[in-house]
Amino acid sequence: MRRGGRKPPGVGWRRDPLGPPFQTNLVRGQRFVQLSAALPPRSAPGPARLLPIAFAHAPTPAKPARRATPEQLALYRQQQRDANINLYGAALLAQLRRDLDADGDARTLCAVVDNRFTNATVLKNLPPRTAVIGRLRSDAQLCFEPDPDDAAHTGRRRIYGRPAPTPAQLLADPAVPVVEVEAWAAGKLHRFPVKTLAPLLWRSGSGPRPVRLVVIKPLHYRLNQSSPLLYRQPAYLLVTDPDMPLEDVLQRYVWRWEIEVNFRDEKTLLGVGDAQVFHPRSVETAPQFQVGVYSLLLLAARQAFGDGPAPDAVPPPKWRRHTPKPRLSTPDLLQRLRQELWGDALQAKTFYRLRPQLPQHRTRQKLTPPLAAAVLYASP
Repeated sequence: MRRGGRKPPGVGWRRDPLGPPFQTNLVRGQRFVQLSAALPPRSAPGPARLLPIAFAHAPTPAKPARRATPEQLALYRQQQRDANINLYGAALLAQLRRDLDADGDARTLCAVVDNRFTNATVLKNLPPRTAVIGRLRSDAQLCFEPDPDDAAHTGRRRIYGRPAPTPAQLLADPAVPVVEVEAWAAGKLHRFPVKTLAPLLWRSGSGPRPVRLVVIKPLHYRLNQSSPLLYRQPAYLLVTDPDMPLEDVLQRYVWRWEIEVNFRDEKTLLGVGDAQVFHPRSVETAPQFQVGVYSLLLLAARQAFGDGPAPDAVPPPKWRRHTPKPRLSTPDLLQRLRQELWGDALQAKTFYRLRPQLPQHRTRQKLTPPLAAAVLYASP
């Protein structure tokens, strides 16, 4: 979250995620780690709602002064190592696993992460009954399990076997068959061409834990004849559970995009991070409170309307396309909440009279919409 001031605790220079790939830009901001739980559709297949369930402040230590003592510099370096973002992510997963065990839930916890958390810090510290699906770089050095026939008669037992093809080499290998896997994405079922290889070992990542390598080939499609070619890059996934079905791996990976939608809604619609607070406790709890309210809003929408669409609380404007929505978006939910809270005060209970009827003797420039329409149609 971007913060312009220097006074709030935890604010520092960060890499701008919206900067171009050829130039690393720096912005001042705060760092948080969010964990979301996926609510699968009641009638599969379909989209899933991701509800934020954890929003932890992950600040970095302040750099000591120029004349700091060696003891202060050593303490600063130790604090830097402790403030690793991967340690925060591993701690959140471990805490969630303990909470599930305390509730008597023994199901396997499946976490879908991006490339930043697919490393040894997270994979080697996974709690029991926890699996990870993460993005992997194209040149990752994997290996097969050791062959029992090649075992040495003397010395210690081998843990890693011969080198396996990298994800990029597996994608280009014509000897590996392509499997068509169905997954729900963009409003309908799609068939994704996938290559997979298991069991494998990743010496510098997961260690002796067996993993599965999944390569999703580019789809290469256009929305229309004049649109650019989309989805031209492949996706390389690492799954710490080799026995997980490919359909579940691909569907959970596609569902992960919802957390990016949550980030956008939290920042643009709810203004998470805009509160001008400076106390160390308020800097941490104010964004957490806003994210918690957003999670309750999504949960209430799921319980009230289910997976499908709901009737509009306010008649949509004429310029909106009259196509049915698969579900209510966050602006729709905020508009409905505003209508339920302010409807009685505005004395507009039917809301169908909010559409102004233009008299024949008046032009559009002279039309003044009523106050209720202006309030309820305003963007959040």
